[in-house]
Amino acid sequence: MSAVGQAVVTAISAAAADAGIVLDPQQRLLVDRLAVLVPEGRRRTRRSSSPRGLYIHGSAGRGKTWPADAFFDASPTPKKTRIHFHSFFEELHRRVHEHRNDPDSLRLGIDDVVGNSELLYFDELHVHDSGDARLLTRLLEYVLARRITVLATSNYAPDDLLPNPIWHHLFEPGIAMIKDHLDVHHLNEQTDYRTSPRGGSVGFAAGTWITVPPSDRLSQPTETVGLTVRGRRFEVRSERDGCLQASFAQLCDEPVSTIEYLTWARTYPRWTVTDVPTFDDADEEAQQRFVNLVDILVDENIAVTFTSPHTLPVFCTAATASRPDAFRMTSRLRLIHPTP
Repeated sequence: MSAVGQAVVTAISAAAADAGIVLDPQQRLLVDRLAVLVPEGRRRTRRSSSPRGLYIHGSAGRGKTWPADAFFDASPTPKKTRIHFHSFFEELHRRVHEHRNDPDSLRLGIDDVVGNSELLYFDELHVHDSGDARLLTRLLEYVLARRITVLATSNYAPDDLLPNPIWHHLFEPGIAMIKDHLDVHHLNEQTDYRTSPRGGSVGFAAGTWITVPPSDRLSQPTETVGLTVRGRRFEVRSERDGCLQASFAQLCDEPVSTIEYLTWARTYPRWTVTDVPTFDDADEEAQQRFVNLVDILVDENIAVTFTSPHTLPVFCTAATASRPDAFRMTSRLRLIHPTP
């Protein structure tokens, strides 16, 4: 291990101690593996024997993100970029739109997002949409051609990305690039840290899930207010004092995209999402929107109050029975406090 790599290991260990975190053996092994990845002030040359990148995968809540975040913070290069799945595609679409009159608009958009980065950290990588698969393939082509160091975390092994058999072939070129150019590390920890007791929770982890029997529903406003995002108007129950209140139907049954969720998450630090049904009573598009919504609210660290006629365990059990990819969402919802 290089002196720079050893300094990164020391910095991560110090950050863990400051946060009161005891790294398990699997995480310590991962930290040592991350230290080999450190970009040393320049993009790698074609003769470099160092790894091009690292793809970390494992079950939800097993401790992938904390070491990866700590590594990113400790990495000495100032030329580093951290992107999350939903915010990346929102930003990329916006940048491509700005270059829409140029025939090379996609490459220019990616260049705007990645810039002169030497380290690109892609957190929570997952692919469920065929259009996103094409964009992510182009991104991988771009960063690998420029010898940028890539770090990615995911709940999916590379071969399991874009699991829908109808569309899986569209991301096979991207999967091949991941397996050919990045080292793949399986974090095989058995403990789900999101089920562990937590004190002093903030942000999303400070949220609550309130079970409201149908006969005892909290009174809801009969009027709605309209929110406009990029010329599109959406109805919600209320927005005041930094809090957005909307029903599941308003957020997920209507054609709301991740662009709107991101915009509102960056505008309102507190949310109330009411009348959450089980996935048995929601169509596939509404289910996917709710999965996306939870992803964004976690990444933006928004404190949320969910109300539902169903307990959180009942909701999670039904969700995982309805769709195989719901495990990430249900693991994240276990961060919050259920209230009978």
